[in-house]
Amino acid sequence: MKSVAIIGAGITGLTTAFYLKCIGITVTLFEASGRVGGVIQSIRKDGFLAEFGPNTILETSPKIAQLVRDAGLEARKLNTDPKAEARFVVRYGRPIEMPGKPLGFFATPLFTAKAKFAVLREPFIKPRRDGVEESIAQFVVRRFNQEFLDHAIDALVAGIYAGDPHKLSLPHAFPKLKALEDNYGSMIKGQIFGARDRKKSGEVAKDRAPKFSFDEGLQVLPDALAAQLGDALKLNSPVIKLTQTNDGWRVATANGETEFGAVIYCGTAHRLAQLNVDGQFPLNLETFSEISYPPVASVVLGFRREDVVHSCHGFGMLIPKIEGFKILGTIFSSALFPNRAPAGHVLLTSYIGGARYPELASLPAEKLVEVVLADLRQLLGVKGQPTFVHTAFWPKAIPQYNVGYGKYRELLKNLEARNPNLFFAGHYRDGVSLGDSIVSGVNIAERVGNLFLK
Repeated sequence: MKSVAIIGAGITGLTTAFYLKCIGITVTLFEASGRVGGVIQSIRKDGFLAEFGPNTILETSPKIAQLVRDAGLEARKLNTDPKAEARFVVRYGRPIEMPGKPLGFFATPLFTAKAKFAVLREPFIKPRRDGVEESIAQFVVRRFNQEFLDHAIDALVAGIYAGDPHKLSLPHAFPKLKALEDNYGSMIKGQIFGARDRKKSGEVAKDRAPKFSFDEGLQVLPDALAAQLGDALKLNSPVIKLTQTNDGWRVATANGETEFGAVIYCGTAHRLAQLNVDGQFPLNLETFSEISYPPVASVVLGFRREDVVHSCHGFGMLIPKIEGFKILGTIFSSALFPNRAPAGHVLLTSYIGGARYPELASLPAEKLVEVVLADLRQLLGVKGQPTFVHTAFWPKAIPQYNVGYGKYRELLKNLEARNPNLFFAGHYRDGVSLGDSIVSGVNIAERVGNLFLK
């Protein structure tokens, strides 16, 4: 039986290794750092549970729920509190709840009458069929109007990508929106008439997907997968070089060289650009250094309940750039799951930096807290000082699927075609959410497994 090397023990690499091992393929998972999980990291301190990066997983595919079951974590899985479904968007300097039902849109103060009319008009706007790749900003202005971009989509893009809607590619960053126009001629028509197709596929739109975590945070999942791998996981083992052989690939680390039947790269694009690969054909990996990864800092603050005027009952708030605040958005962490904060306290997770204000993300921790506190005092009526503080800095946080991103995906296909048994998976290829990364790992495990078990 051929063995498989996997590079990168983020959630994609862990998922891939776990499922390949489940079907009897020998795997070795190499991780450059001393821990698993990548951006997933949880810490419990002083009765608070803080997440370094993401706070939830979106259950957009049945494959995600299946992983939780297969990893034996059903009993530890926590769905978000149904009472915390409210989402807020900042307008007029204050968070306003987004309407939960279609008819509520026409009563919300979030949008003017002009923007509401643009939604009614949208089904009658002809779809674009000229093949030109649009940014998400161009698409939204064309099908709706500038107000929708400035006060809704800009905030959404900040929440998902920490990105710039004027740069992000519609077909690559938001492929399902592009598909709605391509298949139904309209966003509104697609939402109505595409419901049957979505139900048939078992996939759920991200804005409607159930969200979950675990009793001790998201770190539970990578830790459980790592435990299943045992000695197959090699921490503090950066891969120095890959060399193609007659039967596969030779993987070199500081501890020596080992031959494998296949290699699956599940790391980041910027690390891929630095990988030394000696193959039969030249591999142009330096191109991947062009992919933008703006820095993001997370600032997790705990407060006494009486020191926060806003109810904080909901998922959180997103903030459009036009509103003039520094933070990209805030998750009401203690409202989502139990035991995230001691009794009588609230826990708020805010994000800062991204493509909007990259220079702010690298501020010293004390300054980051000052900046976030200033915004939270105005937006949520926060008083006094936090009783809990935790900050994390990601110098390269989220790959930006900007206009022209297709060339990178096409290059990955060509590299796989010209270099047998070398595969690529992860957030730089298959979507940036944790759910996307899990599905990427499941799919590449199925692909390689089918190839090796023929």
